[in-house]
Amino acid sequence: MKYDPVKKVFGDAVARRPFLRKVFYRVLDLMFLRTWHVKKEIRGLFGRNEKLDIFDAGMGFGQYSYFLARHFRNCTIFGIDVKDEQVDDCNFFFGKSGYSNAKFEVGDLTKIDYREKYDFILNVDVMEHIVEDELVLQNFARALRKGGKLLINTPSDLGGSDAHEHDDESFIEEHARNGYSKEDITSKVERAGLKVVNFRYAYGKFGTISWKFGIKYPIIMAGASKLLILILPLYYLFTLWFVLILMWLDTKSNNKEGTGVILVAEK
Repeated sequence: MKYDPVKKVFGDAVARRPFLRKVFYRVLDLMFLRTWHVKKEIRGLFGRNEKLDIFDAGMGFGQYSYFLARHFRNCTIFGIDVKDEQVDDCNFFFGKSGYSNAKFEVGDLTKIDYREKYDFILNVDVMEHIVEDELVLQNFARALRKGGKLLINTPSDLGGSDAHEHDDESFIEEHARNGYSKEDITSKVERAGLKVVNFRYAYGKFGTISWKFGIKYPIIMAGASKLLILILPLYYLFTLWFVLILMWLDTKSNNKEGTGVILVAEK
């Protein structure tokens, strides 16, 4: 069993169930190291009282839009995704939860044409799915106001997507590329007309181990046998503390390399 089918099972289970969706967001926040890194970066970029127009470019389940709506009370959030069901679920959930400042539509990042509309664009685990990545970056540059910021989180080419050679099959699936090198992504961002103000690696030595024990191995177990699914709570009883410590260490480390990339650019 691969990552994306499991993700869809959980997404379907919480659709149209606001309470369960909030619990689901909590689990994602706890278990996924990229969320720790992305939230840390966002908190460092903006004060809580800033008035921001935010574009969640490829919002998926909407967990980052939910964080943004709660963290920045003066913001407006617009998100798009190519999947109709995720857009419908997000509009339903945010409406039921009282967040009238967040709206979502079906959209293709290669076809957007927004002009100096946003103060912040968030793009988490999306660029690796898009073949025409430079076109998307150019669209982002046009969509940002002067001084606006873009935050990208994506796999690196140093084992990102859990693939270690060019021809490896990705454990994550649905990827147009297995990851970016520092030179590749920074040069593409700069060619789009943005200035890279921060680049760092996530999922260094601590984060890579946490991913394997916290996410990869449990998914493999769940795909191997229904009986193994039943023992997952026991598995996490013994491993969760270890996984969380490793995740915390990764956020505190200056990783010289890693399987994840976090890049901040400014217009």
